[in-house]
Amino acid sequence: MIITTTPNIEGKSITEYLGVVAGEAIMGANIFKDLFASVRDIVGGRSSAYEAELEKARTTAFEDIAAKARELGAEAIVGVDLDYEVIGTNGSMLMVSISGTAVVVK
Repeated sequence: MIITTTPNIEGKSITEYLGVVAGEAIMGANIFKDLFASVRDIVGGRSSAYEAELEKARTTAFEDIAAKARELGAEAIVGVDLDYEVIGTNGSMLMVSISGTAVVVK
């Protein structure tokens, strides 16, 4: 599955647009607070454990969008947009949201 932020794919022609697909991953912010409290490897304001959790959420959202596109018969997703948002009471949850257009290419 080709996934790109661009509206087209170099060297390929889009032959069919199958519709918008979206993938989400929502994680409790308490996970992040606990990680910050227990992580000893914060260097220069960065936490590798926090970044690993964000990566896991992003990977989950990408897997979700790819599965939905495959169900439609897509070979690629173009125009992908990735967003992070804090939701819930007092910002208790983090949402990673990805959307794009599922397409068939030749």
